[in-house]
Amino acid sequence: MDFTPVRLKKDQDRRLRFGHCWVYSNEINTAVTPLSDLQPGQPVDVISHQGKWLGSGYVNPHSLICVRLVSRDHKHPLTESLLVHRLKIALALRQRLFSSPFYRLVFGESDGLPGLVIDRFGDYLVIQVTTAGMEHMKEGILAAVAKVVKPVGVLFRNDSQVRTSEGLERYVEEGAGEWPDPLELHEQGGVYLFPSRAGQKTGWYYDQAENRGRMTDYVEGKRVLDVCSYVGAWGVLAALGGASEVVCVDASKDALSMLEQNAVRNGVGDRVTAVQNDAFEALRELRAARETFDVVMLDPPAFIKRRKDIRQGELAYRRLNQLALQVLSKDGILITSSCSHHMSGERLLHVVQQAARHVDRSLQLLEQGAQSRDHPIHPAIPETAYLKTFYLRVLPSF
Repeated sequence: MDFTPVRLKKDQDRRLRFGHCWVYSNEINTAVTPLSDLQPGQPVDVISHQGKWLGSGYVNPHSLICVRLVSRDHKHPLTESLLVHRLKIALALRQRLFSSPFYRLVFGESDGLPGLVIDRFGDYLVIQVTTAGMEHMKEGILAAVAKVVKPVGVLFRNDSQVRTSEGLERYVEEGAGEWPDPLELHEQGGVYLFPSRAGQKTGWYYDQAENRGRMTDYVEGKRVLDVCSYVGAWGVLAALGGASEVVCVDASKDALSMLEQNAVRNGVGDRVTAVQNDAFEALRELRAARETFDVVMLDPPAFIKRRKDIRQGELAYRRLNQLALQVLSKDGILITSSCSHHMSGERLLHVVQQAARHVDRSLQLLEQGAQSRDHPIHPAIPETAYLKTFYLRVLPSF
């Protein structure tokens, strides 16, 4: 395999030396390495301004993140052999942490495989490829997972919006074997169906699994509201955890239909109610009806996807949390999350505190969570740390 050298500008190798694996287009010396000469997904060697080899990876001249470094070892560039090696390392961590095969197997850069996400559901794998370089390795990815995991079926969920910025088409297709839909998974003692072909992301949110486990400490005998419930990962588990009643709100009729099936499958159908509505509107209507809950859980989509969205996104988080506080009982629990990388944990807590003071409530932070351990954080890449969940006791103002 031939690797084209990509030369960096002066002093643009510091982040790579610290362990990061991204090179932005404005960091490349285009006088020496014209980007117009490069093709999306092309293998490259990254060379410092002084001429030192820094590593190998792949390029996309049309993307802001122009190069993604994959290997810092001359002998092991991105090949099927390297994929197998990295998959084995990733699998070893998950087998150490989990007693059953339901987890995120590969988390992109954090597992040394930028542009690749793999979720495991027993004998089935859902794969997301988000970069041109990994798209070129598609057959190698299939061969590697066959060697390491031996799945019964593989589905490519390559329909993410991120692919558009890479100049890639969006599609969903079976990669290998037979594919059942919906798919079944086991988590926290529950059994769930979820839509693997048309559901959100890969169909399930493993990143919140450990936070959902913490939630069960607060719900026994309580009336619970689950906002942005999707197919019931939080709400059904709350009922399994002993909640006396769970009201689940989501805008998707299909998601709520599957949520109701999941509640019945887990023997809690009589304590789980599905409400189809927009999150903000549902909370307004519950407040107008003077409904109150002992526990409210907020797990909204990312309101801040780009840095320029921060102002409006923070306002959305504040409004949503303020509405939630207004339907909580006097000594209630608010479990609130943000999956927006650009919303720091400190900033989210500040926004929720603002909302609490606006409605004359006091907060006690009891504990906080991040993404589950199958989504490891790369210390040199802040973007890999994105999920924040706070467990707050809500009291009358003092």
